[in-house]
Amino acid sequence: MIKGYAGRILEVDLKNQTFELKPLDTGIARLYVGGKGYGTRLLYDQTEAGIDPLGPENLLIFATGPLNGSVAPQTNRFAVVCKSPLTGGIGNATCGGSFALGMKKAGIDILVIKHQSDDPVRLEIDGDKDEVKFLDASDLWGKGTYETQEMIGRKKYNAVIGPAGENLVLFAGIVSQERIAGRTGTGAVMGSKGLKAITVHGSRKLEMDDPEAFKAYTKEVREVFKAHPMLGDKLKACGTGNIVNTANARNIIPTRNFARGHFDKAKYISGEYMADNTLVGVKTSCIHCPVTCGRDVEVKGPGRVKGPEYETLALMGSNLEIGDIKKVSEWNYLADDMGMDTISLGSVLGFSMELAERGMLKSDLTFGDAAGVSEMIKDIAHRSGLGNDLANGVKKMSEKYGGHDFAIHVKGLEISAYDPRGSYAQGVEYATTNRGGDHAQGASMYMESTGPLTINPHSLKLKVELPVMQQNLLCAINSMVLCMFSTYGMIPRQVHDLSPNSIAYKLAVTAFENSGPALRLFLRKRPKTKPMLWFEKWLTFITGETFSTGHLQEIGARIFNLERMYNLREGLTGEDDTLPPRILHEPTFKGMTSGHPLHKLLPRYYDLRGWDSVGVPKRETLAELQVVV
Repeated sequence: MIKGYAGRILEVDLKNQTFELKPLDTGIARLYVGGKGYGTRLLYDQTEAGIDPLGPENLLIFATGPLNGSVAPQTNRFAVVCKSPLTGGIGNATCGGSFALGMKKAGIDILVIKHQSDDPVRLEIDGDKDEVKFLDASDLWGKGTYETQEMIGRKKYNAVIGPAGENLVLFAGIVSQERIAGRTGTGAVMGSKGLKAITVHGSRKLEMDDPEAFKAYTKEVREVFKAHPMLGDKLKACGTGNIVNTANARNIIPTRNFARGHFDKAKYISGEYMADNTLVGVKTSCIHCPVTCGRDVEVKGPGRVKGPEYETLALMGSNLEIGDIKKVSEWNYLADDMGMDTISLGSVLGFSMELAERGMLKSDLTFGDAAGVSEMIKDIAHRSGLGNDLANGVKKMSEKYGGHDFAIHVKGLEISAYDPRGSYAQGVEYATTNRGGDHAQGASMYMESTGPLTINPHSLKLKVELPVMQQNLLCAINSMVLCMFSTYGMIPRQVHDLSPNSIAYKLAVTAFENSGPALRLFLRKRPKTKPMLWFEKWLTFITGETFSTGHLQEIGARIFNLERMYNLREGLTGEDDTLPPRILHEPTFKGMTSGHPLHKLLPRYYDLRGWDSVGVPKRETLAELQVVV
């Protein structure tokens, strides 16, 4: 067995209440690493085309990678993979909390949940005894994620769902501690199986190829992170809410259901405002991480809880034209307790407000008015009244009520909080990402809109190369499984320190914008060198096998293409590689006569990916990447 892996897959059959431990396939591990990659391979191989995402045939796969269980910063995450009930295609999400560490302590790399239980059940997995207990969960059913974890034992390694998952809300998530695997409806799949909670424990330790080198280098990296302008400064001071004012200034913060990219009251929901007015003196981080990006705020009722992150501040704030940080914090807590993705939730609330404003839906919810939002969040989680429709997401809402032109989703997944009309590369990424319109599968906007060195967001330069590079990298990151914030450190302090008005900055931007030919060559050849970045070195020290940027680009491309083949198998095609009509056709910048120029960029993207003109990977591309379908 490769070092860094426990070497075991646990398969659990909920219908028959049986389980089986199987050996991890080292061949698959070498090709797909772990996490999202290994999970996608299992989902493709072990399910038939066309299954009902909420039926017994769907698999719910919890997957760790070789970095999990170590003390390296930002290595506490796990991936969840299944067929998405929201999109009908590949579904996946990653989550912090403690569950990944618990899985590795239990000696489990991958947990595969099969079939459905007739009654509410929770699992208690003892890795030392190789034992799985199937426990009655009727006393937990209906409870929020916070109370559920209190009843089970908050200090344990748990993964749970709330009422949203139980009631099959299509954007329900899975919660560990205060973190959530929010996107694509993984919580609804868990709820469909009658599975309320999973607890894992054990005392196994991670084996490494070179523990001394790993220890020494990790100590060095922790100091680098602490001194980094983003990881050690902005995220520590303001959390991800530091993006609010930048996104607002760049005209890309979603406002009024993405009708605009600027919100006059944005500063009142910003990370800086939160730091000055609503924090209760506590900043939190995940296990072993020096980047304290978590915020603690006070919410009436529960008291001190986790504060909202950027996506929530934007989708539940500016997108609804709400400039009240206390209200957004309240809704964030409610969504977490109910077990819902706040990106999809904020989007479907904004869509319903616009439907009502146009007389297409009877609802009292209105832009700029907080009244009724808390009640609607609860109604969505319990599928009560109008909440039953909102629980199905924007795409299905538009199919019932109309409003296709302003239904903000891609492939059925509501898009993240960066308006692509001011971030063209991000728009290409939204359109082509396999799980739908999401930023956490690439984050190209950081290179063109929100980061320290940004290219012209309205030029067509690098608007294909960036998405491909970033999508590949994040596929690999989500298979290690590592927090995407670790990639922020790739831009050194020297770049952060440059003045935007300086000659050095302008020369750097010009060089970056004109690096397309070199970047295309790199993405096609993916040269294998020595490890340079910290996650490459961690992988190498732990596994004993060499990883470099070229290796990770190849692994990421392999995973991305397998996801693509899964989507094609499930009926999604190149026609689904598009953006909402509002984004394509309605301008938000002076001088623009239309929206995002996706039609100019998509053919170039397909070509760089090695796909044909309708977005199908060519045989030679799959053969080169060793993608077997």
